[in-house]
Amino acid sequence: MDPLKEIRWKQRFENFEKSFKLLEKYSQQEIQTELERAGIIQFFEMTFELAWKVLKDYLEAQGYEVKSPRDTIKLAFQIGLLEDGHVWIDALSSRNLTSHTYDEAVAEKLIGDIRKLYYPALKAIYQKLLEG
Repeated sequence: MDPLKEIRWKQRFENFEKSFKLLEKYSQQEIQTELERAGIIQFFEMTFELAWKVLKDYLEAQGYEVKSPRDTIKLAFQIGLLEDGHVWIDALSSRNLTSHTYDEAVAEKLIGDIRKLYYPALKAIYQKLLEG
């Protein structure tokens, strides 16, 4: 394992952890305002972005080569790092739709998916990477 790449993924993990903790804290609370809804969606977007990047850095530290978020997710699933590749691909698609959160129906569906699907998937990888 390349020591510099090892350091890089661990540093990125620290940022991911901070973002994940914010998503964890607020995504399970009752949403009462548009601002709260927008905040949870933003926390998801930020956490997901850091999650796939920390996965990319981790895989590269292990000697793999990946380029895109989709490639990273596929490889992480193939080697058993991710449990449900379909949820991660769906999360990637949802992350790409976050600019459409002005549409109330899209935003409500996204909040439901964050709570039921994406948060548990992010939690699983957080715990797996926390263990090293």
